Amino acid sequence: MPDTQSVPTYDRLMNPLLKALVALGGSASVDEMFEQVIEQEGYPEEITSVLQNPEKSSQPKIAYRLAWARTYLKKAGYLENSQRGVWALTEKARKNPEVDSSEIVRFVRELDGYGTNKNTEAISSEQAEEADSTLPDEAEAWREQLHKVLIDEMSPDAFERLTQRILRESGFIHVEVTGRTGDGGIDGRGIARINGLMSFHIAFQCKKYRGSVGASEIRDFRGATVGRSDRGLFITTGTFTKGAIDEANRDGVPPIDLIDGEQLADKLKELELGVKTELVEKVTLRPDWFLSL
Repeated sequence: MPDTQSVPTYDRLMNPLLKALVALGGSASVDEMFEQVIEQEGYPEEITSVLQNPEKSSQPKIAYRLAWARTYLKKAGYLENSQRGVWALTEKARKNPEVDSSEIVRFVRELDGYGTNKNTEAISSEQAEEADSTLPDEAEAWREQLHKVLIDEMSPDAFERLTQRILRESGFIHVEVTGRTGDGGIDGRGIARINGLMSFHIAFQCKKYRGSVGASEIRDFRGATVGRSDRGLFITTGTFTKGAIDEANRDGVPPIDLIDGEQLADKLKELELGVKTELVEKVTLRPDWFLSL
């Protein structure tokens, strides 16, 4: 069983995160940062496969802690992010690509009103993370709710139909769910069109899963797609091990595109399939304007 204590704490991930962004040219998506940190630090599957909350989410604990590292570095002025989900180094970070993580923790916790004395930095990062557990964006709670619905309440057939709908909404045509036993793990097929000029056939597998999909499952799926499609698409509510990601992108064999639970949630939100986003109006009063009349 994976050892939770072996997962690096968020403060220990700050410098690897900055190093990863430098290697990626100064900006990257969350997934790119995650993969770069795992690769450059050489974290084994025993670490990357530990889930933050197996009962509620498919998010790896290390991804959760990387999110905390990003939050702290942003509040300290080292990172910025766009509405498109791209994170980038600020001028401050480019001049100082290595930080004292304990100073970052102390600064941010003072900024957020969690203490203003030097004793703050004596708090271990594990204790700080536990104390800050109420700070993560509560707007992200929908991910846990979605995960529960997909895993615990939705039937396998309905999940296949959901995958079919996602592909259609994303521009695929002739999407069909096969669902036949003995089909080598292929749950359906479709045709992806590119700018109305080119197309390629895909075979997909959709797996309701709490844990991590391994390399062997990717190999088996690829074997089933050979001669039947141009490429494969593997969708899961869980995660993929590093071995699975490496296998999916291995040279000399047909590629397999991977969509994990977090990416699936993002896509459902983007397509507004069962997930509704509401923008709340913020009204700010300016008393000085009235008094200047």
